[in-house]
Amino acid sequence: MNQTQFDPTVQPVPTSVTAQVDAADTTLSNPRRAVLSLGANLGNRLETLQGAVDALEDTPGVRVKAVSPVYETEPWGVEPGSQPSYFNAVVVLKTTLPPASLLERAHAVEEAFHRVRDERWGPRTLDVDIVAYAEVVSDDPTLTLPHPRAHERAFVLAPWHDVEPDAQVPGLGPVAELLSGVPRDGVAPRADLELRLPE
Repeated sequence: MNQTQFDPTVQPVPTSVTAQVDAADTTLSNPRRAVLSLGANLGNRLETLQGAVDALEDTPGVRVKAVSPVYETEPWGVEPGSQPSYFNAVVVLKTTLPPASLLERAHAVEEAFHRVRDERWGPRTLDVDIVAYAEVVSDDPTLTLPHPRAHERAFVLAPWHDVEPDAQVPGLGPVAELLSGVPRDGVAPRADLELRLPE
């Protein structure tokens, strides 16, 4: 074929096509970083946490960027031995969803795993909490940011520190410093367990 002739196989992709492809993935447009904590103490805990990670990745406008190691944790705020232990992990996301929409999605993921909200500190198939969203600090009662108790909880801070050693809790300081100031009793890494980052 004469190289001077029109050859569609070597033409650059038109800008309009590139723009359409980019627009189809809204996560490419000014994403914000969010940190979520996951916990489960009923049923197949590891399978549930993996299912939650996968469900978040399947959410339009959300991309899972990092998943922490798994920790086994004694239940918070209840009599010792009264509930099964938790598996906990932290997930770092990039998202174009605003905080309220991300919260709705978190609740939908919980409901998909039959989360029941009938008892404070009660056992649960799945708990999905927004720990931090970008640098937002808000005392909105529907969604307080950062999470009002995350800075006191080793089961949030330890896995978060593992996956983001230099992370900061907005308005409260470095995760590493906060972690050094809280008790870690009953919060143990499970090196034998692993959550997969969605492909």
